[in-house]
Amino acid sequence: MSSQTAIRAAIPAELAGMVRSVSFKDGVATLVADAGALGRSAAAQLQRELEGAVAAVDGVTEVRVALMAEKRERRIVMVGSGKGGVGKSTLTANLAVALAGMGMKVGVVDADIYGPSQSMLLDATGSKLRAEGQTLIPHQSDFGVPFVSMAQLIEPGKAIAWRGPMVGKALAQLMEADWGEAELLLVDLPPGTGDVQLTMMQQFKPAGAVVVSTPQDLALIDATRAIDLFRQAKIPVIGVVENMAGYLCPHCGEASQPFGQGGAEAAAHTIGVPFLGRIPLAMEIRVGSDTGQPPAANDGAIGRPFTQVAAQVARFLGQG
Repeated sequence: MSSQTAIRAAIPAELAGMVRSVSFKDGVATLVADAGALGRSAAAQLQRELEGAVAAVDGVTEVRVALMAEKRERRIVMVGSGKGGVGKSTLTANLAVALAGMGMKVGVVDADIYGPSQSMLLDATGSKLRAEGQTLIPHQSDFGVPFVSMAQLIEPGKAIAWRGPMVGKALAQLMEADWGEAELLLVDLPPGTGDVQLTMMQQFKPAGAVVVSTPQDLALIDATRAIDLFRQAKIPVIGVVENMAGYLCPHCGEASQPFGQGGAEAAAHTIGVPFLGRIPLAMEIRVGSDTGQPPAANDGAIGRPFTQVAAQVARFLGQG
C-alpha cells in the first residue's frame, strides 16, 4: 500500500468527504480540506482530527492541513420598532423559532445593547458566552436557534452605560460571532433610530427589515419613523406586524381591543408597505415569553400567528 493510499485509509469516514486532495513527500503529508460550511470552532476541530489521524500513519513525520473556506454569505433581517414596549423582542424570538421549524438555519443577534432579553425568551437565562480568541461562540438554544446577547456578557442586573463608539464595537462583536452553518441572522434592534440602527445599516447591509407596532396612534407614529429611516438607507421593508392586536377574555370569551384595532394594517397600506399579520394580546404569549417557551415552538393556535408571519418573511427571502 502506498503512503498516499495509507493516508486516505486513515482518514475517518465521516471526514473523508471533506478532504479534496492528499499528497505525500519526504515524510510530509499535505491535505486540502473543504471547511466552507463550518464555523471557526468546527473548522479547527476538523483540522485537529485530520492531523491526529494522519500522524499515526507509518512514515508520516509531519502533517499539514490546508482548509479551504469561502466566506459564507448570510442574509440579515432586522426586527425593529420606533419605540419600546411593542413586543419586538418576542416577535424576533418566535420568528426565529418558526423559521427554524421550516428548515432554515437561523441565528439571533440580540442587538438591544441596553435592554437585552433574548436569553429569557429562548430559555437561557444565566448562560454565558464563551470565546475562541476574539470570536464569540453563540449559545445553542433548545429550539434549534443559536443566539448571542449582551445579557450573556455582563452580570445580571448590571446597567450598561456606554456611548456610541463602544456600542458599535459591541454590535460588531455580536454580529461577527462564529455562526457556523447559519444562513440567516435575525437582529433584534433596540427601540428608536439611533447608533445601533445606523451601524447595522452602514456596516452589515441587511436584506430587509420587519417593523413591529401596536395598533394605537402613538406607536404608529414611531413605527412610521423607523420605516422612513430604513427607506432612506435603501433597506427593503419586508412588512409591518401589528402586535397586541385584540384580547379574548379567558373567562367570558368576549373580545376587546384595548390598544385599538387595525391601525398598523391601515398605516402599512397608507405608507405602501406589506402588512404581515396580527399577533394577539394573549396570556399564553406572556407566560411563554417569561418562562422561555416561545409559542412558535408548538403547533397550537397561539403559535400560528407567528408561523404565518414567518412564512411571509421566508417568501421574501425566496425560501417559501
